[in-house]
Amino acid sequence: MNDGTNIWNYANIWESIAAAQPLENAVVQGEDTVSWGEFDRQADGLANFLVDQGLEQGASVAVYSPNRAEFLVGYFAAFKAGLTPLNINYRYTSSELAYLIDNADAKAVLFDIAYAKIIEEVRETLGTVTRWIAIGADEDNCPDWAARYEEAVATAPASRPYEAPWGRSNKDLLMIYTGGTTGMPKGVMWRLHDLLAKSEFGAVPMLGVPPLERPEDAGPRAVASPIKSRSLIAPPLMHATGLLTSFAALVSGGTVILLPTGKFSAEEMLDIAARHKATRCTIVGEPFAQPLLAALDAEPGRWDLSSLLLMTSSGAMWTRETKLGLIRHMPQVNLIDSYSSSEALGMGMSVTNAQGETETARFETGETCAVFTEDHRRIEPGSGEKGMLAVGGYCPIGYYKDEEKSAKTFPVIDGERWSMPGDWAMVNEDGTLEILGRGSQCINSGGEKIFPEEVEEALRRHEAVRDVAVTGLPDPRWGERICAVVELMPGAENPGDVSLADWVHGQLADYKTPRSFVYVESVGRAPNGKLDYKAIKQTALEAEEKAIA
Repeated sequence: MNDGTNIWNYANIWESIAAAQPLENAVVQGEDTVSWGEFDRQADGLANFLVDQGLEQGASVAVYSPNRAEFLVGYFAAFKAGLTPLNINYRYTSSELAYLIDNADAKAVLFDIAYAKIIEEVRETLGTVTRWIAIGADEDNCPDWAARYEEAVATAPASRPYEAPWGRSNKDLLMIYTGGTTGMPKGVMWRLHDLLAKSEFGAVPMLGVPPLERPEDAGPRAVASPIKSRSLIAPPLMHATGLLTSFAALVSGGTVILLPTGKFSAEEMLDIAARHKATRCTIVGEPFAQPLLAALDAEPGRWDLSSLLLMTSSGAMWTRETKLGLIRHMPQVNLIDSYSSSEALGMGMSVTNAQGETETARFETGETCAVFTEDHRRIEPGSGEKGMLAVGGYCPIGYYKDEEKSAKTFPVIDGERWSMPGDWAMVNEDGTLEILGRGSQCINSGGEKIFPEEVEEALRRHEAVRDVAVTGLPDPRWGERICAVVELMPGAENPGDVSLADWVHGQLADYKTPRSFVYVESVGRAPNGKLDYKAIKQTALEAEEKAIA
């Protein structure tokens, strides 16, 4: 596909699309729309502004914003200028914010004006940042240390599309900052060429979108496409699932549809999907899927979702029961459950549709996927041996400024480089993967390894359980014992500890059965659907101390 002469950069692809269909919508959010022509013009202006402000080739540009069109413009501008964009979690405290910006050596920060106050708390300590650009600011509320976004994008040069003096390269980077599984947040460094190669250069077979032979073919391909892709992105763009699926939608020449900022509403998401005739939507597992199913069950027939062809998920478990329920309401939809992380894309995938289903936590392995023991011995399918999941082929080049962690996560085995972020799995005889969980959360009880995700999945099948998080608590005899923090269905009667323990014991080995239960209003998932296991453990410990007192 790539003969070595093409520069595989998202900017080259998106510029081709903007030239071919300038009036089509690139981004839609509520009543606000940004056409492809305007998307390209704003990115040209911002790219020109950043380089004029002294940013040099490869300099880091942080984007600190909730979902909005300007978030994607910021990335487009960085790609145009040969800069390195990165994400900031908008839920961070001021100290976490300061750590990430400093760790990333960010030279510019594009931020939503709503976050100006928290930036003020740490701004003077951030000597690397030479330019702040405020999104949504007016002349009255823009701080004197920041430029207004509208002024920055107005600097688009007459000669367009914009290109920095140093041009673009297949070595240009995207950094995805990830936390929770790596200790302090770390920047995963992806070459743009490798990201595009992972998707077979923009191919979406289920929507009839062929791969690109050259970046400049993207515009003609978009115009000729039999299905105009309209992708509803529900999770935050600040996380890899939302960000990369929005990139994929734009590479196909489609439209990214964003939900209004604020608390997630299943009814609102379904309203938007129906109104804009979405062809694809992206969620993060059960935290999104379960409310969607509940809304569809409560009002069957309210929403015309006949245009929806794909529902994709990554980052959180998605139960079989919920999948089948969604298919009941949308028999034409393919539910794609992708097992990936910021460090390792395409580790496994399962597909559920009206013609068949895949068991929860069982995935078809990718062509470059394997499972290794901790000493890097490859595990044979059907052996029943547990190991660490790895993906080869196109991988990140490492973590930014962390050679030790990079060497551990991206080892070279028998001359081939692999990405091994810490997920444990078994390979079945038929080659499918049985996902066990993340090793960093593994509970060791009496020498037995228990993966929280496996127990959580069993409990989530109970009709009274809406969500659950499992953690290990200190035990004088066993080292650790299992505690389940349970969120019940609204209005559901508490079935009690014994009943829930029996439920798990009916599905899993006895040593995997929780020995204690804590009931909460919410397990407190983040906007990306992930659990904060440190906070979960603290909740469980506090509940135990209170019970003893």
